[in-house]
Amino acid sequence: MRFYPALEEARLIRRYKRFLADIETVGGELLTIHCPNTGSMLNCQVEGGQVWFSRSNDPKRKLPGTWEIGETPQGRLFCVNTARANGLVEEALQAGVITELNGFTALKREVAYGQENSRIDFRLEYPGCPAYVEVKSVTLGFEGTRVAAFPDAVTQRGAKHLRELAHLARDGIRAVQLYCVNLTAIDAVRPAAEIDAAYADALREAVACGVEVLAYGVRLTPEEMIIDRRLEVLLNG
Repeated sequence: MRFYPALEEARLIRRYKRFLADIETVGGELLTIHCPNTGSMLNCQVEGGQVWFSRSNDPKRKLPGTWEIGETPQGRLFCVNTARANGLVEEALQAGVITELNGFTALKREVAYGQENSRIDFRLEYPGCPAYVEVKSVTLGFEGTRVAAFPDAVTQRGAKHLRELAHLARDGIRAVQLYCVNLTAIDAVRPAAEIDAAYADALREAVACGVEVLAYGVRLTPEEMIIDRRLEVLLNG
């Protein structure tokens, strides 16, 4: 996935009200742009840090741009825009990069399912039985380790999705939780039990019910991002 038009470089002044960020461009322009991330962005955002954003000339938009990439205090790059995770995963599925899910005959996005009025990110059709794939974008990293974690804030919605997947698995339907790690220099992923113990418990319960857990890393630069490698999943931290 290449960024088009090209991203512009800036520095972060502050992020506030969850969805707003003040930045200063290389040319000295002060802008308020959209922050498309509902999480805490723990250990990611740093005031004065380097960021890259996409600019919009759409007169209907209230804000002139979207924060796309940032640099963490540890010098890693992370993708701020969580909406890009599903596009990345779809590209990887179509290209056969996620080998565990190869062989599907059709792909559908945002399909209604489950017992709690949910929508699955991807329903993959296979001869005989479909697979349901839930995608989560991971950006939480820590100094001194190459293990990322999810979530970065308490997520009741995330726990609900795991319950839905567990229901499918109990009924003999293939259910997959896929972590798309939009953070560079990472080798493994774990549940962030120190942030959301209920989510960590729900993940382990889902695995016990037969839910598959996959994690894939992303090669990320200001020019492009692409899923390129399988990562280890550490269920017990």
